[in-house]
This record gives sequence, C-alpha cells and structure tokens, in this order.
Amino acid sequence: MAGVLATPAIACGQDRLLADRLIQAIQTQMAALPAGPVLLSSFLVDTGPNASDFDLTQSNAAYIYDNALAGLALLAAGDRAGAARIGSALAMAQAHDRFWKDGRLRNAYQAGGMAVPAKLPGWWDGNAKAWREDPYQVGSQSGPIAWAMLLWAALGQTGPANLAAAWLDDQLRAKTGYYGGFYGFEPGPTKLMWQSTEQNIDLTVAFQKLGRTEDAQHARDFVRSMFDTSAGLFGTGVAPDGTTNRLLAADAGIWPYLAGLGSSLSAKTAINKLLRGRGLGFSSVSQGIWLEGTAFAWLALRSQSTKIASQFAVTLVQNISPSGYVYATVAPSLSTGFAVGPSAQPNAAPVQFNYYRRPALAPTAWAAMAALDVNPLAG
Repeated sequence: MAGVLATPAIACGQDRLLADRLIQAIQTQMAALPAGPVLLSSFLVDTGPNASDFDLTQSNAAYIYDNALAGLALLAAGDRAGAARIGSALAMAQAHDRFWKDGRLRNAYQAGGMAVPAKLPGWWDGNAKAWREDPYQVGSQSGPIAWAMLLWAALGQTGPANLAAAWLDDQLRAKTGYYGGFYGFEPGPTKLMWQSTEQNIDLTVAFQKLGRTEDAQHARDFVRSMFDTSAGLFGTGVAPDGTTNRLLAADAGIWPYLAGLGSSLSAKTAINKLLRGRGLGFSSVSQGIWLEGTAFAWLALRSQSTKIASQFAVTLVQNISPSGYVYATVAPSLSTGFAVGPSAQPNAAPVQFNYYRRPALAPTAWAAMAALDVNPLAG
C-alpha cells in the first residue's frame, strides 16, 4: 500500500470524489478557526435542549489521536499547510503545558487556536458552580502520543517527536513493550500498568520512522507475542497482572496488517468475526457498526478488491453528516466492552467507553485515507 507521503493522485473516480468531500469537510472546520496553529474538535456535539452528558463533556475536546489522523489525511491529500497547523499546535502544547515540562502530551486539549499555556478541555458544572475536567482527557496515553509522533515525523518535526519518544521510553517502558500511560490529574496521575496491542503497534511504527530501532523492536516484540496461532488473531493486550485479554478489538485485529506486523489472513479473520451487517463492530461485544473501524477495514481490504470492501465504502458514504464528517456510529450508541479508566470517585465502577452517533473527526480522516488508498501505518 502507498505510504503517507505518496503521490495523492493515486485514487480516482468515485473514491477520489469521496476523499475530496471528506478532506473539504476537515478544511472547512479548520477555516472557521483563527489563523495559525489549531486543533479541531473531535466531535460535533448537540448543543440543543437534548444535549447529553457526552455532548457536555466533549463540547470543546480536541483529542490528539483524532487530530494527528486529520493531519495525516490532509498530508495524503496534498494539504501540507493544513497538516502543519495541527503539527505545530501539538508541538506548542507539548512545550507549553500548564504543569508538565518533560515532553509528554495530554490525551486532549481545547479545540481552537493554540494558547500558551495550552488549555485543557472541560465544562462548567452549573449545579456545583465549578469548572470540571475529565481524568482521561488530561491524562497521557502511549498510543495517542505515538500518533502525534507519526504526524510530526511526516512533517519533519523530529524535535518534538523525539522529546515525546524519550519520555515514553523513560516512563512507560515495560519488560516487553510499553505500558498504557497515565490517567488523572497532576501532580500524581495513576500509572496504567496494562499493555495494549494497538498502542504498541502505534509505537512500533512511530519509533521506526524516527530511526529509534531498538525502541521499535521493543514494542514490536510485544505485538508479536499477542498473536494467538490457534485463533489466527491478535489479542487486545495484557492486564496489569499479566493475563492476556482475548477480547477481539478491531484496531488490535487489523492494524498489525497495516503496520506490516501481521498477515492479510489475520486481518481478514478479524474482519469476518467483527462484521455487523455492512460494517464493523468496535469489538466482539459491540452489537452495532463502528464507522472508524469500518473505514480502516476498507483500507486493509482495498488491495484485495473484495465485495465487502465496496460495501464498507457504501456504508461510510451513507453515514456522512450534513457537516461532511462521518458519524461515529450508525446506531445512537455503541458499547466497546472497554473502560475509559478507573473512576475518579472512590469505590465507584470504572467509566465505560462508549461511542455515540455524532459527526466525528477520526472516522472522517480514516475514510479519507482509505478513499485515497493511503496507509498511515505503512513502514
């Protein structure tokens, strides 16, 4: 498959029209922001009387994973200037955190023009008359940071990329692979001692693109250890106690192939098990279609010209919102089977990780790259 910096004219016909439509939607959102470094809202939320808690907590959140994807999609379409606005915003956020000075990024920042110090997302709690922040959003996980590193590497911004890489290797290196990250607020966030196959895939590629060969091998060894030969699938990762999580997740099942760490057969096996009509579930417990996974599954299947690949493309087109963004889900909500992280309240259950039918940046970026046949995880 083509790399991120390949000639963007490789797609033609209907696929190119779809890519142009999705890229234009991203550019339109960016054009509404101030000039200079910016981050885009990850979800276009409901602000009316029916707004949910999700809408409230995501109203100004710009996740770094989603924005890095958007930057890579803009690069794939030939808009280097737009991609550089996002890359520069992430570099500013790294350099001007309100507390940390060690090269890490937060999982999310406030959408809009980048401020100094970088503003974190949050919302006003009218009942308590207090500003609230989300412990996941203000935390730092290895996978999202790896995607920022991928964008920086593609833009030639190796300074901030290597600062982040050094922090990851110093703070999150496990015996094999890397730990999940940190969850919660400064000065003492909780270290997440689980390990994710997906995040170690991201790190493998990001480290490799930066020439950090040993770090890349360290992450790669963990990914390969997660392959279950009897099932022909990659496990999701390991819990803090070292037990393997055998729940099948779309990213852990398909991204190894996109990153050159797994076979096309393992990717097709994962896709077949996660099929939900003409789209893909987030995991084996998901009952509906997750459109982000549907987009990168389409990318994985493109070279094979399968009937199901064209069905995935149709599903994506049918779920483009009036804004031009692809919705996150087809149904009103979707369970992933995962938790966002431990509850901030003592003795409370972990916060569940669900998706909702809102126009979303990540599936839009993945669908644009799939339409262009550009693989951001290619070596």
